[in-house]
Amino acid sequence: MPGQRRRREREAARRRARERREGEGRWAVLFETDDPEVFRAYRNGEEVARLADDDLRIDVLCGRGENPTWYRISGLVPHADG
Repeated sequence: MPGQRRRREREAARRRARERREGEGRWAVLFETDDPEVFRAYRNGEEVARLADDDLRIDVLCGRGENPTWYRISGLVPHADG
């Protein structure tokens, strides 16, 4: 298919860049809740808007039975030198 090689190479380059950046830092939990409305409000707020999309990770931890679904927002934080 036309352009497929370029797309794969572009995705591989993005993946390598992300792995390199993750090796230079760690994921820190910024926010965690089991209320989807509160999660949505926080996600659309100013604190999350300041972060670059590549420095943001959103996890949805699916609940089963009695356990509710949890929503977590993490940010990539550089390692402290020393």
